[in-house]
Amino acid sequence: MLFSEHNFNNRNRQVGSIEVICGSMFSGKTEELIRRMRRAQFAKLKVEIFKPSMDIRYADKEVVSHDSNSIHSTPINHSSAILLLSSDTKVVGIDEAQFFDDELPNVCIQLANKGIRVIVAGLDMDYQGRPFGPIPNLLAIAEHVIKVHAVCMQCGAPANYSYRFNDNKDIVLLGEKESYEPRCRYCYYKLVESI
Repeated sequence: MLFSEHNFNNRNRQVGSIEVICGSMFSGKTEELIRRMRRAQFAKLKVEIFKPSMDIRYADKEVVSHDSNSIHSTPINHSSAILLLSSDTKVVGIDEAQFFDDELPNVCIQLANKGIRVIVAGLDMDYQGRPFGPIPNLLAIAEHVIKVHAVCMQCGAPANYSYRFNDNKDIVLLGEKESYEPRCRYCYYKLVESI
């Protein structure tokens, strides 16, 4: 059987995709993103990593995991900047996606449609246990989704909630172990209902 030129070209084009790594705080989302980006670098693919410019907890221009692993990144204020800064890129990594604007899913679609592998990491729920930022829409359009779990600091079970133990009611509150702790469903709701 002979292939038409159209079919041949389609078979050889680079296929893009969207991968989402989500879970609670301290679950290893950033660690997994860094691992995947390093593997792409090892394969000699051109990569770009982006994070929200507001996230300066560990470093201004690096994505840093709680285990202190890091990789160079570009801080940006709006997701549309990713389209401008990712020319000739084969793999795009995006950390702390929950802090980006609602255009992020459309940006990811555009990148994937250009043949770029897009790897996104972020919290799927806020401290109130509600879907967080653009993550729910990203989960709906992603080809691959992985939900990672932390360890509940109350009982040791797998945890997928981020319990905030201070009185700040802002949805966005950058913090670490001084403000948050991972909890399983039982321990999260037991403590939330007792407040």
